[in-house]
Amino acid sequence: MSSIELTPSQKKILRALTNLHNDAENAIKGEDIAAQVDRNPGTIRNQMQSLKALQLVEGVPGPKGGYKPTAAAYEALEIQQMDEPASVPLEHEGEPVEDVIVEEIDLSSVHHPDLCRAEIHIQGAVGEINEDDRVVVGPTPLSKLVVEGTVDGKDDTNNILILRIEDMVAPAEEPEH
Repeated sequence: MSSIELTPSQKKILRALTNLHNDAENAIKGEDIAAQVDRNPGTIRNQMQSLKALQLVEGVPGPKGGYKPTAAAYEALEIQQMDEPASVPLEHEGEPVEDVIVEEIDLSSVHHPDLCRAEIHIQGAVGEINEDDRVVVGPTPLSKLVVEGTVDGKDDTNNILILRIEDMVAPAEEPEH
């Protein structure tokens, strides 16, 4: 498992960042995150350095600058949440696949834009799914991430589908009141 173990405060900061970013769409200032998680901006800056090292956050320079979550940030938060494998829908050639549980969506190669791949870890049989088939995974429970792609390969032993990502969306949600 290549999942990143986040400390509780990293999780809190990252979640604040993804929430603010969903609402704002542009880079988020450290001060805004600090206000949201009730820490001082210096603490946030230090944490951001470690989150940048983990490639979960990008720093945006300049007056409109601040921080942006990477695709991996959503994934890391999702993994933290998916200890209870929720039912993440999986569609194969437009048909919902029954009796499978999506355990993890691993976007570890997202940093290579020419190799935009997702590993979909599944409980259940993937025997019917073949290379070049279209697959849609999601929305995930937390960030509502939907990954669409074509099967590039599969590992039947470990029940992993490798998708060439064609589209990846995490829609901004209305905050619940």
